[in-house]
Amino acid sequence: MYSYILDKDFLKQMRRVCSGIINQLVQEINKDSVMTVEAHLVGSGAKHLETQNENEPVDLDYNISILETKQFKIQEGRKIKEYIRKKFNAVLNVNGWGDCQDSTSALTTGRMRFRSNNQTAFSIDVGIVVERGDGWHRLIHKKTGDHTKDEYIWNKVRKSEDLTKKVDCLKKNNLWGELRKIYLDKKNLYLSRNDHNHPSFNIYIESVNEVYFKYFN
Repeated sequence: MYSYILDKDFLKQMRRVCSGIINQLVQEINKDSVMTVEAHLVGSGAKHLETQNENEPVDLDYNISILETKQFKIQEGRKIKEYIRKKFNAVLNVNGWGDCQDSTSALTTGRMRFRSNNQTAFSIDVGIVVERGDGWHRLIHKKTGDHTKDEYIWNKVRKSEDLTKKVDCLKKNNLWGELRKIYLDKKNLYLSRNDHNHPSFNIYIESVNEVYFKYFN
């Protein structure tokens, strides 16, 4: 079962290392004339949502949000993901990490461990997203077995409209504790169903909507 990670020293160290790498990635992208991006921990930077399934490795999920494209059209998903993948690999290599893997919905690093204290393995997952008028869209790589025929599509995250407004409302009304409980319950629900098709960002949005509409429908 998933539970929130309670080792604050480990969390602080892990966030510092992983966020440092992601910040380097953002800087490398933004200094080019290709696109402008920003990065957030899953949940638009929401704190204290890191979970762990028993003693298994921990994933820190980030979203690279595209603010502007200068050379690529937003429809050119293959070029966008390849560009970000190569930039990410360059940053990872400089920091002593191996190349990332291109999964369906994210770029995933290998696992790392600290040499002392808590030696839980951890990795970074990077999703590529863009916000449009009808909500958030995530770049999905639909693999066919023949990379020349693979599809890259922007998949709308269901019910992601006005996410920032809803989150601000929950925080202002002291409902963040309830959001944390719902989020954890949903992660364990999907785990019990062996359902791995719900990234943390999607579960977060589901949880925000459930609490928001419970009180403000």
